[in-house]
Amino acid sequence: MIVFAPTRDPVEAINSHLRRAGHAVHCTWIPALGDLGDALTQLNPEMLICQPRADGELSAVAAVRTQLAPEVPLIALLEAADEAAIAAALAVGARDAITLARPDRLRAVIEREFRSFRLERALNATLQSARDYRKQLETVLQRSNDAIAQVQEGIVVDANNSWVDVFGLGNAAQIVGQPLMDIFAESSHAALKGALVACLQGRWTDHGLKADAQRADGSLLPLEFVLSQGEFDGEPCVRLIVPARKRDERELANELADSVRRDPATGLYYRRPLLEAIGARISTPARGGVRYLAMLRLDKFAALEREIGALASEQLLIEFAAMLREHTNAADVTGRFSGTALLLLLERGNERDVETWAEQFVARVAKHVFHVGTKTLSATCSIGLGVVPHGNPNLDDAINDAIDACRRARHQGGGRVATLDRADTDSRVQAYDQVWVKHIKAALLENRFRLVQQPVASLRGDDPQMFDVLVRMLDHQKKEVLPADFMAAAERNDLLRNIDRWVVGASLSFAAQRRPGCLFVRLAKDSLLDPSFPGWLDGQRKATNADPARVCFQVTEEIAAAYVRPITALAEAVKARGFRFALERFGGGRDPMGLLASMPVDFIKIDGALVQGLAGNIELQQQVRALVGAAAKRRIETIAERVEDANTMAVLWQLGVQFIQGYFVNAPEDVQI
Repeated sequence: MIVFAPTRDPVEAINSHLRRAGHAVHCTWIPALGDLGDALTQLNPEMLICQPRADGELSAVAAVRTQLAPEVPLIALLEAADEAAIAAALAVGARDAITLARPDRLRAVIEREFRSFRLERALNATLQSARDYRKQLETVLQRSNDAIAQVQEGIVVDANNSWVDVFGLGNAAQIVGQPLMDIFAESSHAALKGALVACLQGRWTDHGLKADAQRADGSLLPLEFVLSQGEFDGEPCVRLIVPARKRDERELANELADSVRRDPATGLYYRRPLLEAIGARISTPARGGVRYLAMLRLDKFAALEREIGALASEQLLIEFAAMLREHTNAADVTGRFSGTALLLLLERGNERDVETWAEQFVARVAKHVFHVGTKTLSATCSIGLGVVPHGNPNLDDAINDAIDACRRARHQGGGRVATLDRADTDSRVQAYDQVWVKHIKAALLENRFRLVQQPVASLRGDDPQMFDVLVRMLDHQKKEVLPADFMAAAERNDLLRNIDRWVVGASLSFAAQRRPGCLFVRLAKDSLLDPSFPGWLDGQRKATNADPARVCFQVTEEIAAAYVRPITALAEAVKARGFRFALERFGGGRDPMGLLASMPVDFIKIDGALVQGLAGNIELQQQVRALVGAAAKRRIETIAERVEDANTMAVLWQLGVQFIQGYFVNAPEDVQI
């Protein structure tokens, strides 16, 4: 709110009256007419109150308001607000006139104008959203090679360019507004009328309809239609689709069907299509990594809704959903689970990537200023994460886990991420571990582990022959088992050290036989803290005769930060033996620069969570640039993880990153020893 007055006294009085009534209103005092224009355009106020000092000043203020912010209500603050004074104020453009002597009427007028202003803004936003949705749909229809017309009550209300071409018309105006039957032979009328009625009633499925069309030149053209229900200008319609050259007749129908599966305001799936899409996705094997369901809710939404109203709160949800779409990948499945809850299926490399994604989004929402009409406000959100297990995923369990985790995050104060840990509460985990422990021990005994390698590419034009080493387990039928299936059980049952030693031994054999430029071999915490590891490594190096310079041991920044001294000692020990050392998933911790200063590091592998979305995020680019600069000062080489598109690669090249890895470079492939 802006208060134009000669002194600050009315500002304090208005603030006092409104606060006693329970309104948290910020008033900005503007004493000079020359400053009013800037205030109206920069502050985006919801109301302007003017206490005129002389005759004609109210008119001058009204003129500035009308020119720069005509939607902002103007209220005159007068010494006495009698009928004549109110009439005079209305005559120059004010909505009403008030006086400090009548605080009850002052509050009532201000509250009325606030409600009216916010409602108008919310309605305008809703109407704009509807217009945008219709425009998108019209674009789909117009760009289609299929001929499409939309019919309401027998009248053609819309037709695309392909329809115009099929019927030999000059433009759509020649058919829009005309009876559909006028362009078909009389012999086809009965069948066409019956199909239109059946389609509107939902009884027409995917049957084709044959009819003889009458072209503009009088010739008859036999056509076959696909009919579907639709909507035009908010009213039901029937879409008639003539497939072009009988090509995939369902393509456009699927596009149109998808448009009605989504909330036009947010662009997200409705609940049922959302659950269907997630169910279809998790029924297929994952490309690798982990799958999680994320439940997202704005904190204290009920209080926000009471403050700003139902329509404005819906606009708040729309802006929240837009932020979520910007923060997701094309492969993520996102929808509106309930009125205020959004549900998202995430596929990421590992658990930490999921948590990092969630933490970054929570932080982004907390820093964001929401614009609801002309009002600005801040909000926080809570995210609950539920794992979707490999092998036998249960959608209901994962959803319940995400809901429970989200509820926990909100009960803890909101603005945070919570993950449901069934390991402490669910007896099924114990049974699950018992099975996997037997499989892991048998696989180690029978040598049913194997290495896969993911190439690391240079951005400098050379071929470094560097590879990131990953491990897979084979079951008794020699089918591949991903780490996401068995690593958690291995960690809970102290088997990671055994797996690490198999991986290190196999990697040294690979290095000795294939002589790569560098193999990146990750170590689990159990191996990193094992005092016998350096001595055991000496024996393996002698047994394989591997060149230690071709092997680089890597540890996550998270583990390195938690165990600085022992891991620094290990890094010094392996480097003294000729091996190299790297920090992976680097850059997301509290003090990455401190780690670089304290540890003898040859490479840093920039966290994939920073790389995802890098091309369109200046803040992330600055963060990566700082990491690259710090590494360069210490002659540490840089590798970017999880690079999945050309735009990201181009940005990384500009930032000075030397190497990249990810599915854009190559998917993991078998190691041949």
